[in-house]
Amino acid sequence: MDKKIGVAELYSEYANKAKANLNNSYNYVIDDDENKLFIEQSQQRYASGDNLSLDGIPLGIKDLFCTKGIKTSASSKILSNFIPQYESFVTKQLLNSGSIFIGKNNCDEFAMGSSNETSHFGPVINPWRSKTSPDDDLVPGGSSGGSAAAVAEGSCVASMGTDTGGSIRQPASLCGIVGLKPTFGSCSRWGIVAFASSLDQAGPLTNCVEDAGHILNAINKHDFNDTTSSNHKREDYVSEIHEKMEGKIKIGIPSDYLIDVNQDILNQIENTKKVLSKHEIEFIDVKFTTTDFALSTYYIIAPAEASSNLARYDGIRFGVREDGESLDDIYLNSRTQGFGDEVTRRILIGTYVLSAGYYDAYYRQAQKVRRLIKDDFQRVFNEVDFILTPTTPNEAFKIGDKLDPISMYKNDIYTVPTSLAGLPGISIPSGLSSNGLPLGIQLIGNYFKEKQLLQLAALAEKELAFNE
Repeated sequence: MDKKIGVAELYSEYANKAKANLNNSYNYVIDDDENKLFIEQSQQRYASGDNLSLDGIPLGIKDLFCTKGIKTSASSKILSNFIPQYESFVTKQLLNSGSIFIGKNNCDEFAMGSSNETSHFGPVINPWRSKTSPDDDLVPGGSSGGSAAAVAEGSCVASMGTDTGGSIRQPASLCGIVGLKPTFGSCSRWGIVAFASSLDQAGPLTNCVEDAGHILNAINKHDFNDTTSSNHKREDYVSEIHEKMEGKIKIGIPSDYLIDVNQDILNQIENTKKVLSKHEIEFIDVKFTTTDFALSTYYIIAPAEASSNLARYDGIRFGVREDGESLDDIYLNSRTQGFGDEVTRRILIGTYVLSAGYYDAYYRQAQKVRRLIKDDFQRVFNEVDFILTPTTPNEAFKIGDKLDPISMYKNDIYTVPTSLAGLPGISIPSGLSSNGLPLGIQLIGNYFKEKQLLQLAALAEKELAFNE
């Protein structure tokens, strides 16, 4: 290691850029005094040769991870005064690896959104600009839009996000960076403000695939506090990331994912096939039978779980409390004024599908379809090793362009099926649209095959040469 820059200099470089680029990517930036001790300890470890895996690396943290002594609001009004007295499992592992947190990243309120426009603190602005409309502010995607924008604009080396139906991969695509959603259960949900408990998964947003591997090494651990945490054997996700993959690799491209997509999206898929075919990788046309049902299934299951998880925010135990003449009035006023429109919409949908007379008609049927989606993926994985799809159906769009909920929900059409099945997926930037905006491709692997998935993604990243 050349040691050409000290930990303090590295931190200052990113912290100054974060302060200069405050466009709501951050809810706030942590006071530098809070991190002086961490910086000094990190520098001492480097000096003695005992540095940790992420020592001195400045990271952003999505405002959904509880951070001890630091406000965690889930970008909502109702939690705008919440300061946890504990550290989430994931952020604790990052601190144990020597990383330094620059700040908390803005996100859609309670992670409910696809464009980062639902935040109580205002929308996040994508650092990219369209060639045809350079004055328009564009969305960064959601819900981890603040994390994606912060990485893209250079305010942190990497950031932690959460993915429920595509909330890491989709903003990564729209901001031209890498976003990894591990297998459900790989990274603990303990200490993450819950949206949908059977779907939420933590993961990194980074500038390159190798960086994602380094962070995954730090956070991919079993946690006894999380009943959904898997106790499978973990691997080193970086050691062989640039080595040639063993055997003949088969990648499936679902024809049903490419219906009614624009030419820019098709070009990304075709170019990816072209550059990877040089490495004796075979591409096979595959077809899913459940794709048309994925979005409707997701928007029954996720709101149902959200309505249950968000029942705890009543203005009594914690959170902002509004005045009322009776206890019921306090509940009503606190929740009415504390939740935004999108969160309220999903709570109402979730409560409806869980109510008597509708549970069997909606929620139970959605769970059956979810099983069919999972089985559909396993049928395809009997034929191929990986699956290649677009990450999003479009490039970044203008803030305020998609206020209709249905059109907004359709932005997750390629990422939701993977989440419902609990499979790992990664989005890497593949090229620019005709408007000069980034587009991404999604690679999907089988359960707990993150090591092989990262190897393939690193190869595709090298051949596509987006960063160059």
